[in-house]
Amino acid sequence: MPGNSRPLALLLGLVLLGLALAGDWLARAPQLSLPLLVAALVSAGVGAWGVPRLRALKLGQVIRQEGPQAHLSKAGTPTMGGLLAVPVGVIVGGLVAPDDPRLLAVAALTLAAMAIGAIDDWQSLTKRHNTGLSPRGKLLLQALVAAAFLGWAWHGQWLGGADPGDIALPLGWVLPLGLLIWPLGLFVVLAESNATNLTDGLDGLAAGCGAIVFGGLGLQLMLRGNEGDPALAGFCAAMAGTWLGFLLWNRHPARMFMGDTGSLAMGAALAAVSLLSNSLWPLLVMGGVFLAESLSVITQVWVFKATKGPDGVGRRVLRMAPLHHHFELGGASEQQVVVGFWGASLLLVLVGLALLP
Repeated sequence: MPGNSRPLALLLGLVLLGLALAGDWLARAPQLSLPLLVAALVSAGVGAWGVPRLRALKLGQVIRQEGPQAHLSKAGTPTMGGLLAVPVGVIVGGLVAPDDPRLLAVAALTLAAMAIGAIDDWQSLTKRHNTGLSPRGKLLLQALVAAAFLGWAWHGQWLGGADPGDIALPLGWVLPLGLLIWPLGLFVVLAESNATNLTDGLDGLAAGCGAIVFGGLGLQLMLRGNEGDPALAGFCAAMAGTWLGFLLWNRHPARMFMGDTGSLAMGAALAAVSLLSNSLWPLLVMGGVFLAESLSVITQVWVFKATKGPDGVGRRVLRMAPLHHHFELGGASEQQVVVGFWGASLLLVLVGLALLP
């Protein structure tokens, strides 16, 4: 596979634009294609402006030594690119329906997660080691902002379907959780933001998969008829466009990384939109790559600890976790893994759309 993946990134952009145009045509409303295009162009432009500035600030990524040895050459690539991308999606997405208070809540959670990621990235850079905040400290901060978001959403009666706390399931089933939606919502925000964080390990992997899942969520929100949500659909389209524009600078060979600054914000935004639009099931299906990445780490750690012998060594289910490293160490090139995961995400989006009532 060629060393420069620009044609693949452009192809992905055209596929998502085609899906957005198809959604606009089917819904008889130009809600997806315009915010996607505007956000993509602005994000790409901001990236062109920001890459040399991140490099001048010497915000170079620190690569962990225990990772694949081929990644050591990435050391020094500017990180914290999420500071350039995330605000673009939030602003363009907010302009879709500026009077909708739910978009303000989604924006607040997204930017708060970006701030937590930025603190984590900054500490990692200043320590010159691939660890920033402690896992417990980072999780606590995420839980606090997630709880604030859930309180805001519950007060606005935005959680669930017609009745607060109702969760839509396939085949028209409804799960009436009531107040139990609070712990579920907290779990979704934490799980999704950390799953996207784990996925951000190869050039263009998280950005491409994120663009696809945001595009899929936006499309299903426009095709749900009276149960659809044009405002949140437009926000999703803007976020999809943002990550497509970012992908021009994050594709292989990456000129900048999003860092935790971008990956935590990506997952938080996906969780927020899904909670406010009663789209938890579509997110579970369409975001299957993020789920698989997270489960691969959980399984690897659990099996290793459960089988650890007197020598302190346990069995490994995978060659290395997260899952993308397993395929890399199996002989696949970085670009092959990334494109394969993009393809899997596109397939899962189609499955999620097929499950619409």
